Amino acid sequence: MATVTLTAENFDQVAQADGIVLVDFWAEWCGPCKRFAPVFERSANKHQDIVFGKVDTDAEPELSQRFGIRSIPTLMAIRDGMIVFAEPGALPESVLENVIEQVRGLDMDDVRRRAES
Repeated sequence: MATVTLTAENFDQVAQADGIVLVDFWAEWCGPCKRFAPVFERSANKHQDIVFGKVDTDAEPELSQRFGIRSIPTLMAIRDGMIVFAEPGALPESVLENVIEQVRGLDMDDVRRRAES
């Protein structure tokens, strides 16, 4: 599956859907972002059940500000509308795969309970 370009107009609609959304905050001038992009694309092709979205931080500064993005690339994982992971840095493929498996394995009822307390 190809990645989806996320903008201020479509971010909430995509992020609030059921399932997993992985978001790559990036910029064209960013060397680590360019190195991470093929890793993200391969993962998108491998995991057809996950939405892989990209936010160009130069084109969408309001999204960067909203989520406190201070370093790029930053990977954010959203499951069933809740942010469950956010970390800056270009992840190696094996680490990205590990993040995906951990997000898949979350007990979302438990996550919601913990978020409410």
